[in-house]
Amino acid sequence: MISFGTDWKKLFQRTSGFSRSSGTTAILRPDHFKKLHNSFSVSSYKQLGNCQMRDINLKATEYFEAVARLGSVSKAAEDLGISASAVSQQLRALETQFGVKLFRREKRQLVLTLDGDRLFQTTTQAFSALRNARNAISRQRHARGLTIRVSPSFGVRWLGPRIDRFSADNPEWNIRVDATPDFSAFDTEAVDFDLRYGLGGWSGLSVTCIMSDYVMPMCSPAYLSQLQQYSDNPVEQLGHARLIDSAKQLFRWDLWLAEHRVTLPELSYPFRFDRSSMSIELAKQGGGVALENVMLCLPDLERGDLVPFSPSFDVISFFAYWLVCPPRHFNRRIVKRFADWISQTCSTHEVQAKDFLNSAGCRIRTISGPDLIEVEPWVF
Repeated sequence: MISFGTDWKKLFQRTSGFSRSSGTTAILRPDHFKKLHNSFSVSSYKQLGNCQMRDINLKATEYFEAVARLGSVSKAAEDLGISASAVSQQLRALETQFGVKLFRREKRQLVLTLDGDRLFQTTTQAFSALRNARNAISRQRHARGLTIRVSPSFGVRWLGPRIDRFSADNPEWNIRVDATPDFSAFDTEAVDFDLRYGLGGWSGLSVTCIMSDYVMPMCSPAYLSQLQQYSDNPVEQLGHARLIDSAKQLFRWDLWLAEHRVTLPELSYPFRFDRSSMSIELAKQGGGVALENVMLCLPDLERGDLVPFSPSFDVISFFAYWLVCPPRHFNRRIVKRFADWISQTCSTHEVQAKDFLNSAGCRIRTISGPDLIEVEPWVF
């Protein structure tokens, strides 16, 4: 039976042509519902909707959705940060409100009833939409942030001393630098771009070379003096040297020796590090000869804390540092601005490095990525 309040009865009588005095039985045809719908005012719909929303226990509905989504009361309680008993209490309240069972137990597991599944399909969409809206608002709130992923040694020795200059020109932006050798998974991580060390060629991404490697053997002046006491021949000096191996370098000792046609009686590494910064520091302390990138230690060379091992060996140069990101990231103004800044800063730094190498009497030989791979032996 359909029951109407007094006002709805009058409205139905007007729209259907039915009157109590006529004694005629009311037949509800589709056109009657259409007339009734058209007669509802906006305020009537709002009033009806507000009454319905006030009747819904939103907290209990949220707890129900968590239980149905995660499959257990305990997991829902952990996800919501409350006790399991509180979740159970709210579930009972919701079942009482709707007058139906929402779950049934099967082999110690909670299984949705037909009514429970119907409610879950609606609530999970609603709460998912709310979560998406919350995340969108959060992203918008943090939109004035720039997140950079960079190789550790490049971050510490090169970017770290310079990033404040970019920040000073862009004070309204928050900058986060994530120093790690791992590349970003841009589809799943909130990173604007990587400053990568490698040979380039990452498919599906915008890849721009920002700086080259300039690799040469280097050591402290005191350690070089010790080696020169053995011989005036740089090759013989290397035979007496403690070689410091930077394990993550593209151009390591075995490749450098093959490139310069140098054969040592025995190739061994008393020290091996996975960070260039550690190799450079040990070389500065007189611990041995490091084969390292001039770009990461130019201030140490200019101060004389480090010196080229011998200008008779060419400095090997190749493209090595890259700004990498999906092309769409350049739609952000700050990404384009940083790309321009770092390209100009790297270019200036390269000019300074070349000036130093020229003044030290060092020759620069440029090779390409394939040349790095083809020279034997290539040992990782």
